[in-house]
Amino acid sequence: MKIEQIPVGSMQVFCYLVYDEDTKEGILIDPAGNEDDLIKHLGANGIKLRYIVNTHGHADHTCGNERMRKATGASVVMHESDDLFFQRPENTMFARSFGFQPSGPADVRVHDGDELSFGSLKMKFFHTPGHTPGACCILVEGNLFTGDTLFVGAVGRTDLPGGSFKQLIESIQGLVKKLPPDTVVWPGHDYGDLPRSTLKRESETNPYIVEYMNQ
Repeated sequence: MKIEQIPVGSMQVFCYLVYDEDTKEGILIDPAGNEDDLIKHLGANGIKLRYIVNTHGHADHTCGNERMRKATGASVVMHESDDLFFQRPENTMFARSFGFQPSGPADVRVHDGDELSFGSLKMKFFHTPGHTPGACCILVEGNLFTGDTLFVGAVGRTDLPGGSFKQLIESIQGLVKKLPPDTVVWPGHDYGDLPRSTLKRESETNPYIVEYMNQ
């Protein structure tokens, strides 16, 4: 398995290319800009994109969906709650007001515990509401792509429509309890002292876990 962490767009979102090195079939998590570069990179490496996967529905993470879907034929995947929430007119208008291209409806709607395969790999979805109603973390062979749910040393904001701090803390607590400590955390932005971490390290150093874990 190959993982590429690629900062893209005006918000420097971490986009992830994950693929099976044998079959060259892969997924792109949160395409949020630099679509031409991403398309060229896929072609240069002979990678067949199976899915475009969104950790959540905020436009700074989904603004490249339509360009990538059209260029590759890959299916867009999003949790049902966010797909419904971010197709509302007020939310598409909000995206445009910040200069982002809203995503069209997802091709595949997922729920907590759902799994999808690409190549010989499998990804599992953990519904982690709080940052948005349908935020998800995606597990692929011990690697957890957390979007804006969990950062290195921090968590996502909850003051936007659909956010809930209580839900966010409960979601993160659930991840810590369910998954092995050596699970690698790949966040949606480079906000910490390292570009990636582990659940063990975050459990010991992230104040939002340390302070709230036993409450």
